[in-house]
Amino acid sequence: MDDAVKKEALRLFTYGLYAVSVRAGERRNAFTANWLSQVSFDPPLVALSVDNTAASLELIREARRFVINVYGAEQRELAGRLGKTLSRSPDKLEGIALGETASGQPFLSETLGWVEVAIEQELPAGDSTLFLGRVVDAGVQRHGEEPLTMRAAGFRHAG
Repeated sequence: MDDAVKKEALRLFTYGLYAVSVRAGERRNAFTANWLSQVSFDPPLVALSVDNTAASLELIREARRFVINVYGAEQRELAGRLGKTLSRSPDKLEGIALGETASGQPFLSETLGWVEVAIEQELPAGDSTLFLGRVVDAGVQRHGEEPLTMRAAGFRHAG
């Protein structure tokens, strides 16, 4: 396989950009994710791929849930900010308005909306871990606006 062609082909895939937020005890984090998809209507299930080196991986495992926040089209700067690793940017949540789900998970108050996900399965997936979870709560904060996509943000995945 030609590595350059593989990368070019994989970069044709379309992705939304989302903030995934999580709290385990007093520790919390949020990160920008794009390998995420709804996989079932009934029951409502989503799949999330998390890099095995991500700080949030252990938080998600401990909490057994997470929140997917949908960025608005104008939130490129916020997506970039939360795309930084926690080790490089330990104060990246400072000044960001957060709400809390009924179970205590944080959500970003200024995104378009959010869904809380309870983990049902975890699967090793190469350099990442795949979580399959059920949507257990949801909120919409802004109506009729377009979500941010990787292409619109000018972000590019390595493929």
